Amino acid sequence: MQPTPFDIPDQMREMADKSVGDAKKALEEYLDATQKAVAKAEGSTRSVQDGATEVNRQALAFVEESVAASFDLAQRLVQARTVEEIAALQKEYFTRQMASMAEQGKNIGSMLGRVGAEAVDKAKG
Repeated sequence: MQPTPFDIPDQMREMADKSVGDAKKALEEYLDATQKAVAKAEGSTRSVQDGATEVNRQALAFVEESVAASFDLAQRLVQARTVEEIAALQKEYFTRQMASMAEQGKNIGSMLGRVGAEAVDKAKG
């Protein structure tokens, strides 16, 4: 089967690639600032907040993984030369994202259960 060409001028590809890079840099700076804000907030009420901090950090890590995967897809799409290649890249991305989200949901669920149990134990003691 003959691949369907997906012609984008090289100048447009370069511009799109630069735009993706600029957006990624801006998001990394935003996430860095968010992590610093979370670290500052950690200084108050320790007992319950320790568990919440752990959950927040893990959730932020999951967001970072998802964003990184999205930027990776965008960069790979910019380089795609055929419609079939675009479809394959999207299928691979969605398959990985669904598996990742399922695993992340399990991890957050078990973490919340553990943190809740620890908070109840501390409240009793």
